[in-house]
Amino acid sequence: MKGQVLESDGAKQALTYKKPMISEPYISVTGNLIIFISHPIFNLQNEYLGYIGGTLYLKKKGILHDLLQVHFHKDGSYIYVVDKNRRLLYHPDVSRVGEQVFNNPVIEAVLKGESGTSEVKNSQNIVMLAGYAPLKSAPWGIVTQRPLDATFAPLDDLMMNVLYRTLPVGLATFVFIWVLARLISKPLRQLAEAAKTIDKPSTSQQLKQVQSWYFESAELRKAMLKGVSIMQNQIGLLRQEAQTDPLTGLHNRRSLDAILAQLTDSQTPFSVLALDIDFFKRVNDEFGHDIGDMVLQSLASIIMDVTRTTDFVARTGGEEFIVILPNLNASTAFVLAERLRMRISETLITPVGTINVSIGIAGWPLAQLSIEDVMKLADQALYKAKRTGRNRCILDSQYQDVELSAAE
Repeated sequence: MKGQVLESDGAKQALTYKKPMISEPYISVTGNLIIFISHPIFNLQNEYLGYIGGTLYLKKKGILHDLLQVHFHKDGSYIYVVDKNRRLLYHPDVSRVGEQVFNNPVIEAVLKGESGTSEVKNSQNIVMLAGYAPLKSAPWGIVTQRPLDATFAPLDDLMMNVLYRTLPVGLATFVFIWVLARLISKPLRQLAEAAKTIDKPSTSQQLKQVQSWYFESAELRKAMLKGVSIMQNQIGLLRQEAQTDPLTGLHNRRSLDAILAQLTDSQTPFSVLALDIDFFKRVNDEFGHDIGDMVLQSLASIIMDVTRTTDFVARTGGEEFIVILPNLNASTAFVLAERLRMRISETLITPVGTINVSIGIAGWPLAQLSIEDVMKLADQALYKAKRTGRNRCILDSQYQDVELSAAE
């Protein structure tokens, strides 16, 4: 191919954009399904000279397969990669690479930038437990799946092993004394009943109430309690990961929705601060995304330090934060927002220096507006703060009017 003019999609895109890029999958001049990765070259006079490029083979063994194939296990676990067009870029079944997958809720979620876990049926109609997360450096999503049966298999084996130990004692007791066999079988029946509802939170307490008066049943109950504890801890960790922003440790959008639902169900009034970093893109462009992430973490720490322990802080976007202030009226919320804005503008963050934020304020209840409408009002107040010069707090006019009427 040396000396030939390249007419492939990847070559054209690299010459057009003149910036680091990852192309969408396409068929190369040699007939391979590939992804093209390129980086531009400039001379000292900043004149564009060309680019250096490399390809990832999708249907042939390559570095992408070497990196991901190690996650393929004999228990049915596997990992796959999907791009923004729902096309499979990597799959253990090479014949499926390049296939577009529709109506898959996990793929739809990860392409929206969400990360979390879900139960889903794969193409073979097998119930799987899936974990998923988007990439920041490319418009791809990573999904790992494991059969539900394989997940619970260790617990089943543990229960069966302990049960086999009790069978000889149970049989011998049944032969010699029928009444004693009934007494021995009673805790086993209770444990078996508890095993039917092992996924419920009350199962642990139910197991503790079982009167296991002999060694084998006590061991079985202990094993089941341990298994239930392990399973519920794992579920708790998955739930926490699904409700927490991994970068800052704050609440995420899903957790925020649950908090708002609790406040409205209990008819607890609250104020909303919609906060956004001014010119945050400049930080990423000048210092890089690692420093940008550090700035977000520092900002989260400042917000948590200024707000009350009863307040809720969530990161809902790249540089967007929401603060929920229960039982706080408009005027007090504005004072707190100003204090927070000043604290942020005065805090030195190495190596960036100082940053500024714009804050929009709204509150609930407000007339007959829904929670969604109140959140939109806070966003509108934030956008007004952006339009009118940034580095300021704007109180939604409707919320302000309600506050003034209440005062009169």
